[in-house]
Formats: sequence, C-alpha cells, structure tokens
Amino acid sequence: MARHELARFLRDRREGLRPQDIGLPADPHRRTPGLRREEVAELAHMSVDYYTRLEQARGPRPSPRILDGLAGALRLAPAERSHLFRLAGTSAPRARGRSGGSARMWPRCSGGCPTPRRSSPTPPTT
Repeated sequence: MARHELARFLRDRREGLRPQDIGLPADPHRRTPGLRREEVAELAHMSVDYYTRLEQARGPRPSPRILDGLAGALRLAPAERSHLFRLAGTSAPRARGRSGGSARMWPRCSGGCPTPRRSSPTPPTT
C-alpha cells in the first residue's frame, strides 16, 4: 500500500471540494480550503479519527467498503476511484453509479433537525 501517496490523494481531493458541492452553505470565514475532515468522514460513514489517520499516512489498509465510501464522499470520477483503490493496494469492485459510492448530500439542518413526531392513532369517533 502506498500510504503517503494515498494520504496526498485524499487531502488533495478533500481540499478541491467546496462546501456548496455537498449541500453545505458557503461560509467566507472557513479557515480550511475545501471540506473539513469531519465532513468527509461523515459523508463516507466512517470515524473522523480513522479518516485523519489515513490522510496522515498513519492508517491501516482501508477495506473496499471504506474506499467506496470515500470515493462517493469525495465525488470521485471512475478513473479517480480506480486510482484510489490502486493506492490502497486493492482492486476496485464495480462502481454503483457515477460517483461509485454511497455518498449522500449533507442534511440542510446539520445537527439541528427537528425529530419527526409519530402520528398517534386517530381516536375513534362516537
């Protein structure tokens, strides 16, 4: 596994995405170019600590599921997705769609969404 090349690739792709690309509002006061590590980890369905270790070339070999989540979170093109898997020392399974992963858009109300209430059964009319 090419840890340093994988780390550089992840960092470059993260810094190349804008918050608006994933549905977050534009914030002119962001200190980080591109997305934050926390945002990528959330989109990839993985822990921030694990993503940070990968980006710092300290992580273990990521599984195909993790790589697929990262490919979707970072909006990788098919060729970039294949390159990501090669850097991790594994072959890419067939992509499921354009982004090749399970990435989802960031919720518009990140962290402050109201919880939907279950509707109670309608009382019988007498």
